[in-house]
Amino acid sequence: MAKNLTTREEDYSKWYNELVIKADLAENSGVRGCMVIKPYGFAIWEMMQAELDRMFKETGHQNAYFPLFIPKSYFSKEASHVDGFAKECAVVTHYRLKTAENGSIVVDESAKLEEELIVRPTSETIIWDTYRKWIQSYRDLPLLINQWANVVRWEMRTRLFLRTAEFLWQEGHTAHATKEEAIAESEQMMNVYADFVENHMAVPVVKGLKTESERFAGALETYCIEALMQDGKALQAGTSHFLGQNFAKAFDVKFANKEGKQEYVWATSWGVSTRLMGALIMTHSDDNGLVLPPKLAPDQVVIVPIYRNDQQFDAVSDLANSLMSELRANGVRVKFDKRDTHKPGWKFNEYELKGVPLRIAIGPKDLEKGTVEMARRDTLTKEIVETSSVVARVEALLEEIQDNLFTKAVNYRTAHTTQVSSYDEFKKVLNEKGGFISAHWDGSSATEEQIKKETKATIRCIPLDTDNEPGTCIVTGKVSARKVLFAKAY
Repeated sequence: MAKNLTTREEDYSKWYNELVIKADLAENSGVRGCMVIKPYGFAIWEMMQAELDRMFKETGHQNAYFPLFIPKSYFSKEASHVDGFAKECAVVTHYRLKTAENGSIVVDESAKLEEELIVRPTSETIIWDTYRKWIQSYRDLPLLINQWANVVRWEMRTRLFLRTAEFLWQEGHTAHATKEEAIAESEQMMNVYADFVENHMAVPVVKGLKTESERFAGALETYCIEALMQDGKALQAGTSHFLGQNFAKAFDVKFANKEGKQEYVWATSWGVSTRLMGALIMTHSDDNGLVLPPKLAPDQVVIVPIYRNDQQFDAVSDLANSLMSELRANGVRVKFDKRDTHKPGWKFNEYELKGVPLRIAIGPKDLEKGTVEMARRDTLTKEIVETSSVVARVEALLEEIQDNLFTKAVNYRTAHTTQVSSYDEFKKVLNEKGGFISAHWDGSSATEEQIKKETKATIRCIPLDTDNEPGTCIVTGKVSARKVLFAKAY
C-alpha cells in the first residue's frame, strides 16, 4: 500500500487532509461542509465516547435526548446567547415539498411554518425550557444531564473533524441550588476533560479561563483546556461554562428552597466534539501516517502471517489464533489479518498508515525459533520476542507506547512555550517559532482585539496553574495582574 503522503514540513494542512482521507477516517460528503465519518474513524470516536460516557456517569450524570429543532422564539429569550450563534444558524421554514409542472421537486410555498425552527447549534434553550417542567423543589436538584447528539453551525470554511457544518458531540446541562455548586460542577467537568485528554488521548493540556470576549455566548465564566498541535497552533479541546442564572431567568426555572422560598437555579453547560479526533491526529501522527495511543486504538495489536503455501499458513495460523485468544483474554484488542488478497508488505504499510500501536509478524522461521517479530508504531522499531513472553511483552509495550506519546507531546509543548516581555519579541516568536506565548496583558478587550487584528493570535486562556505575577502589558505598558497564554489557533 503506497502512502504517498505530503510531509508535515512541506504543507501541514495538506498533510492533515490527506491523512484523514488515506487512513480511512472520514471523507467529504455531498452536502457542502459536512463529512462522512467512515467505520475506522467512527470506531475511534466510539472508543472516546465510551470512556467519556463512563466518566460522566461516575460523576453522577445521566444521559437524555432533546429535539434537534428549536423554535426561533426560544433564542430571543437570552440576548447574548442568540447574538453568539445568530450567524451560524440553519433555519427550517417549510415542512413540505411538491412536484412542479416541469417535474422538478420544489418547496411547497403554502406549507410555511408558523414559526421557523432552528437546527440546534447547541441545546441550552430547548433544554432550559424543558427543565422548567422538571424542577419544582430543592429535592429535584442537582439535575445532572448529558446528551450525545449532532449539532449544526453553518461554517463557511470547513476542514474534516476540525470545523464542519454538522458535527457530533456531547453536551452536559446541569442545574444547581447554589452558585458554589454550579461553579464546582464547571470546574469538575473541566478536570474530567483534562483527565480524559491527557490519560487516554495522550495529549497534554493547559487548564484555564477564557477572556470575556472569548467566553461562550451567555456564560459568566468559561473554563477550557487548550492543546498545542505539531504545527505550533493551539486547539481548544473542551470547554465547561458557568452560566449563572441567565438561562434560569430567561426560561423561568425556579425551585422552592428548604424554607419554601422561590429561587432561580444556577446552571452549567459543557461539551467536547469530534474536534478531538483532529487533536488526536495532529498531536501524534507523522509523515508515515496516523499514530494512535493504545487506549483509543480500535485494534491495539495486529497479527500478520507470513507464508508461501497452505501448510505454512495453517501452522502460522495455529500460533496466531492461540496468541489472539490469550491476548483477548487479557483485555487486549487484537486482530489477525488472514486476508490472502494482499501481501505482508502491503499490510505492514496499511497498519502503519492506520496507526495500529503494535504489529506482530509470524512466519515459518519464527515457528522454528519459537519467536515472533514485534514492531512499534510510535518509534518504528522492531524486536524479537519469545512466543512464551508475547502477552507480557505486549501489555508492557502498550503501556510504554501510551506513556511515550504523552511524554513526546509534553516535550514538544515545553519547547514551544515562550515567555516574552515586549510586543516586538511577541511578534518575532509568533512568526518564527509559533507555539504558546506567555505574556502580560492589561485585561482590556481593546488590547486583545488589537493583538488579534495585527498578529492573528488570540488569548487561548488565562492559565489556572500559574502564579499571578503582576507586570506590564506588552502592548500598552499598563499594569497587568498576570500573564496569559497566546497562540494562533484552529
